[in-house]
Amino acid sequence: MDALLVSGFIGLTGGVVSYFSSLYVLPIIAASMIRFRRGALQLAAVTAGLYLALVGAQYAGALSAWLGGAAPLPPGRFAQYTIAINVFGFLAVALLSGSLAERLRSADARLEHASHEIEDLRAFNEYVIDGLVSGLVTSDAAGRILTFNRAAASITGVPAEQAVDRDAGEVLQVPAESRVRLSTLAQTRILRVEYEYRAGDGRLLDLGLMATMIALPNGRTGYLFTFQDVTELRRLERSARLQQRLAAVGEMAAGIAHEIRNPLAAISGSMQVLRQELSLNDEQAQLMEIVLKESERLNDTIRSFLAYARPQKFSVARLDVGRVVQDAAVLLRNSPEARPSHVIDVQAPPRPLWFEADENQIRQIVWNIASNGLRAMPEGGRLRLAVDGSTGPGEVVLSVQDEGRGIPTDELDTIFQPFRSTFDKGTGLGLAIVQRIVSDYGGSIEVSSTVGIGTTIRVRLPVRGEPAPEGADREAERAPS
Repeated sequence: MDALLVSGFIGLTGGVVSYFSSLYVLPIIAASMIRFRRGALQLAAVTAGLYLALVGAQYAGALSAWLGGAAPLPPGRFAQYTIAINVFGFLAVALLSGSLAERLRSADARLEHASHEIEDLRAFNEYVIDGLVSGLVTSDAAGRILTFNRAAASITGVPAEQAVDRDAGEVLQVPAESRVRLSTLAQTRILRVEYEYRAGDGRLLDLGLMATMIALPNGRTGYLFTFQDVTELRRLERSARLQQRLAAVGEMAAGIAHEIRNPLAAISGSMQVLRQELSLNDEQAQLMEIVLKESERLNDTIRSFLAYARPQKFSVARLDVGRVVQDAAVLLRNSPEARPSHVIDVQAPPRPLWFEADENQIRQIVWNIASNGLRAMPEGGRLRLAVDGSTGPGEVVLSVQDEGRGIPTDELDTIFQPFRSTFDKGTGLGLAIVQRIVSDYGGSIEVSSTVGIGTTIRVRLPVRGEPAPEGADREAERAPS
């Protein structure tokens, strides 16, 4: 259609002698952009045919009749040159514009392919960064956060949209001395630091952070921070160190028993004989009573120590853990530690929760923890004992919660160490014995405490073996594996 319009316009303006014959190249170029080289050549051939038909009509006089007057004709040789140049020009423009259009199409295809690759690479990069278990943060030289991956948001409790554009040292709570070291990072190239971090949800974490310098896309330098929550790792390390200490203490137990217990028994027995045979005044009788009581207390300490240090023989039987906890609560209500102002609650499943263990050891776990809870509430309070078998498959959880004075954070790591007691006349072996029993069963202990509010201790014990039919208790003289 465009070629016909151009032909009509050229016919109106003189045909062969028209100065507008070059307008034919416009539809040819347009065709090359749409149909590329093949379309341009096809339209060039059509255009050449229309142009030659127009010239033929002009020489035949049809053009003059159409215009209503004479259409001037150029000299023969000039007309031939003009026609040849125009036709050659049409074809040349078609070839050139078609070639350029093909190159442009190829460049567009390569650009689109490159764009897809860049987009795929960007998506893969985001997937990898967000898939890291370590927190990853980048910032500019001033410390302004540029990127904040998913793990960083999960560990810190700070959403990524709230962290971006904030100061990295503030968000990551980098200690002041480490921030000073960041200024010399250009020389050292790397900074490693471990510190306590208060997460957005209130958790107190051990954070291991590494910082290094990076080159940003704009040519400037920035910082790359990677960090991990190493709280559990440090807890396991502390537990391993504690186990090593406990093993060393256990090796000393037999020697201590023979060196102290036997002479102590002789002293106590001799004092009892003297009390019966001698006539003592009141002061002497009081002193004698003090010696006997302290001897008995020391003997109890040694007995507890041996119970902790020596591998114990015990009988494994199928028992209802809920009943054991309820029995322990009855004993606690009638124990010397209990006061009228103490309230002891028991939360146990309505149905029996069967578990293979030594009943005395399970009762001792509950007793030792709960008696400490009562001592922590000298003015009274509520003590909650609970047993739960629904927290996870193959696991029983015993928990004791008190409303006592609580345990300071810096003392939580030492409460299971032998002879570390915070109570008057305490042996410091109650929780150490609990730790030993739970460790022998392959379980774990969790402690959460707030000073002035109270303490909760959870003991997780793995269920050993399949539940046996009713009455199928079995006795075994063996240590737990």
